[in-house]
Amino acid sequence: MILDNIESNIANGESVPVTAYKSARAVAGLVESHFERHHRSVSKYDGQELAPKPDAKTIEAIIDTTFWASLRREEGRSPKISIAFIPPKCAVNPLVFGEKLPFTSNTLTKLAPAVERSGIHLGVWMEDNMLYIWGTTRVIPGLCFVLEVIEPGMLVIKHRRVDGFGKFVNVAVLKGDQVKIVDEDSGSVRDCPSIINSMIGFTSPNLWNDSLNLLVQLAVSMRGHERGGILLVVPTNKEEWRKSIIHPITYPVQPAFSELSELYREYLLDPHPGKSQSQLSSAINGLAGLTAVDGATIINDHYELLAFGAKIGRAPGGHPVEEMLVTEPVIGNKGIVVHPVQTGGTRHLSAAQFVFDQRDSIALVASQDGRFTIFSWSPCEGKVQAHRVDALLL
Repeated sequence: MILDNIESNIANGESVPVTAYKSARAVAGLVESHFERHHRSVSKYDGQELAPKPDAKTIEAIIDTTFWASLRREEGRSPKISIAFIPPKCAVNPLVFGEKLPFTSNTLTKLAPAVERSGIHLGVWMEDNMLYIWGTTRVIPGLCFVLEVIEPGMLVIKHRRVDGFGKFVNVAVLKGDQVKIVDEDSGSVRDCPSIINSMIGFTSPNLWNDSLNLLVQLAVSMRGHERGGILLVVPTNKEEWRKSIIHPITYPVQPAFSELSELYREYLLDPHPGKSQSQLSSAINGLAGLTAVDGATIINDHYELLAFGAKIGRAPGGHPVEEMLVTEPVIGNKGIVVHPVQTGGTRHLSAAQFVFDQRDSIALVASQDGRFTIFSWSPCEGKVQAHRVDALLL
C-alpha cells in the first residue's frame, strides 16, 4: 500500500513526498459548504456564540498538514491530535504560547504528547495568509471546525454542538484515499430510529437543543471500552422481551437500577454544565461498562437497567431471521439486503434475531474492531435494518 510505504519512509527518517494529500482537496469544498449552511441555520437563535467559519483553502491546508503529521512517529508513538480552527479570543481560558509556532507536520508531531488526552485541542488560526499554532484550549464555541487524528492516516472532521454537552457532530471521515461524508438526510429516511438523528446531530433545527441523547453517549462509551458488547433497549412496562432471552438470566437486576434515569430527569429540569453533567457521564460509563460482560445488557426506554450478561435466544414459535437491510449514513451509500451472518459474528446475528422477534426494541452492537451497528425493525421494509454508524462515533 502507498500509505504503508510513506509511513515506513517517515519512520526511517526519509523526507515526506511533496505531493499534497489529494483527499484534502476533494473534501474541502463540501466541508466549507457544510459549515456555511449550518452557520446560517442557527444564526436565528439569539445568544448563540459561534466559531468563525473556515474556508475551503484553510480546510484543505489543515487537513493536508495534519495527515502527513499523522504518519510520523515520535519516540515510537504515532501522534493523536485534535486541532481547533479558532482565534485565542474566542476560546475559553486558553493556554497561549509566548510565541506563535509554525503550523507544520514537524511541529504537530513534537506537540502531540502534550495534547493527546481527550478534550484538549491545539488552537490554530490564520494571520497574513499563514496558519500558525497559538496554544491549547479545552472549551470551544459551537460549530468550531475540529480535525482529529484517530490513527495514522485516519482523520475525522467534526464540530462542537451549539449547546455544548455531548459528543461532537461528525462531518467527514478520511482514511488514506477513502473519504466518507456523513449524509445529513440519513436521519430522515423512513423507519430510521431517532438515535441516528441524534448521532448525526444536524438534520433538524430542533436537534440543536438535543445534544444529550443518552443512547448516543452510551454508544460512544461502549465503543470506547473496546471489548465489544450488546445493549438491548426494550419498551418500559412490557415483558415480551423476556421470551427472547434464555433463562435463568446470569445477572438480573431487581429492582431495576434507575440511577441514569433519575440523573437524566434532573438534568432536563436544570440543564447546566458542572456537577450534573459529570454525574451523568459517570453513570453512562458505568452502564456501558456492563456491556463488556459476555451476553447482552438490557435497559428499558426510560434508561433503567434490567439485566446484563443475558443470553439471546429465538422466541418460542418464532422463525430465524434470514435477511436484513444494511445501511450506512454516508453520501453515496445504498442499502443492501444480506443474510445476518454476512455482517458480523454471533453478536450481530443474535441482535438481529432479537429485533426480528421483538419489533418494538432496538439493539446496539459494538465490535472489538471498532465497528458499531444499530439494529431496528422497519415496518415499511418488513425486515430488520442494520445501521452501520462507525463514521458517527469516531
